[in-house]
Amino acid sequence: MGKRRKSDGEAMEYEDRGESGTSREEDKKKKQKQEILPSMIKNKEKRSQVYAKLRHEKKVEKKKKIRSRDAAEKRAVELGEEPPERMIPRTIENTRELDETVCRPDDEELFADIDGDEFRPILGREVTPKILITTCRFNSTRGPAFVSELLSVIPNSHYHKRGTYDLKKIVEYARKKDFTSLVVVHTNRREPDALLIIGLPDGPTAHFKLSNLVLRKDIKNHGNPTSHEPELVLNSFTTRLGHRVARMIRSLFPQDPNFRGRRVVTFHNQRDFIFFRHHRYIFETKESKQNESKGKGAGDKNEKDGIAREKVIARLQECGPRFTLKLISLQHGTFDTKGGEYEWVHKPEMDTSRRRFFL
Repeated sequence: MGKRRKSDGEAMEYEDRGESGTSREEDKKKKQKQEILPSMIKNKEKRSQVYAKLRHEKKVEKKKKIRSRDAAEKRAVELGEEPPERMIPRTIENTRELDETVCRPDDEELFADIDGDEFRPILGREVTPKILITTCRFNSTRGPAFVSELLSVIPNSHYHKRGTYDLKKIVEYARKKDFTSLVVVHTNRREPDALLIIGLPDGPTAHFKLSNLVLRKDIKNHGNPTSHEPELVLNSFTTRLGHRVARMIRSLFPQDPNFRGRRVVTFHNQRDFIFFRHHRYIFETKESKQNESKGKGAGDKNEKDGIAREKVIARLQECGPRFTLKLISLQHGTFDTKGGEYEWVHKPEMDTSRRRFFL
C-alpha cells in the first residue's frame, strides 16, 4: 500500500510545531545569556563590570520596594487602616536558641541578686570608682601605648609598673590603697591579647580575650578626648551572666557623666563578642541657601533671592582605641588560679551551635 499524503492542515500544524520549537530554543539561549554570573567570566575587568551592574540593579529594586512599602503605609494611615506588617529578616541573633537565663523585666530573683552583689556600693554612688591599671611582667611595645589610651578613657585611673611583683601582692597593695578595681593588660608576641579585670576588695575576676586592637593614631580623622566623665552605653547584655559582666564594666566608670564633654563609651555585645568604641559628639553649623520668590516683574519673570540659613548637623568622631573582648572565664573572689571557684568558664564543647549565646 502507498503512503498517505499529508493534508494541507497537517502540514501547517507541523510547520507551527517546528517554529514553536525554534522559538523555545531561542528563548532558552536568551535566558542562558541573561543568567551569566560574574564568577563564570574569566576576564577580570568584564567580571567587575558585570558585578557592579548587578549590584546597581539590586539597589534600584530595593529602593523601589522601600518606596512602595512607605507609600502603602502612608495610604493606610490616611484611610485610618492598620498599615501592613513589615517583614522581619531572619538573623542569627533573633533565631538564637532558647535560654532559661535570659532576664525578664519582672524577674524578682535577678533584682535580689543585683541588690546583694559586689558592685552595689559603686553603682549606688556610695563609693567613687578608683582604678589601678598594670601590665604583665614581660611588656611589649604596643602595651604601654594601649595602657596610656585606657588611662584617657577611664576616669580616675592610675598606672603602676608591674616589675617582678606577683599579682596577688598587687591585689593586696590595691586593697590597702582603696582601689575599687584592678585591670591587667596581658601581652603576647608584642601585642596585647588579654584583659584581666579584678573587682576589689572581694572580686569577682573576669578574664577576657582581647583582639582587633586599633590604637588612636591608626584611626583616620580621630579626635582627642577631653577629661570630662563619659556617658556609658551597654548594649544587648540579656542573660544573667551578661548582666553580671555589664555591671562589672559599669563599676569601672563614674555614674554621673558630664554631658558637656560630649564623650560616649560604648560596649556593644553581639554574638558574645563585646565591641568597644569611644566617640565624642560634634555639632556643626552649615549654611543652606533657600530661594524665595518676591513676585512677578516685567515680562512675567520671577525675581529670586538666595537666603542663607544655618542648619545644625550632629555627627560622631571616633577618639579610640578600638578593640574586641570575648569572655573566657568569670571567677568568684579575687585572682586565684589554684583554689579559686569559677562562676563560668568557656569550653570548646559548649560551642554546639552557631545560635547559642551566653551573654
